[in-house]
Amino acid sequence: MQTGTTLRNVEEGMKVFDRDQREIGKVEYVQFGDDDPETIEVESASPSRPPPRDSLLANIADVFSPGDEIPDEVRRKLLQQGFVRLDAAGLFQADRYITPEQIDSVSGDGLTLNVTIDQLVKH
Repeated sequence: MQTGTTLRNVEEGMKVFDRDQREIGKVEYVQFGDDDPETIEVESASPSRPPPRDSLLANIADVFSPGDEIPDEVRRKLLQQGFVRLDAAGLFQADRYITPEQIDSVSGDGLTLNVTIDQLVKH
């Protein structure tokens, strides 16, 4: 399955399972990748988000919370490749970012990863 196709099959609210088939949360948000870093818009799959604003910086501010401590290099990779933001199950679990290569499959049952929750970037 191609990366873009994989993300386009993901929907908000889908259950997310780790590689051991344990439910680890739900899809909170889907961000499609931007293969052309020269473009100023980043495409979102989330209907609950406002339409993209006029600059890449504004889009980044909408996607990543001010409290996120994600290195710039990782943040750029997430925006370029696209990602899924996981609303992690559990009171003390931090939300996480899922990259397309960490997705094993997408079906009506949900999203299955090829990694554990500990291998995902923390939100």
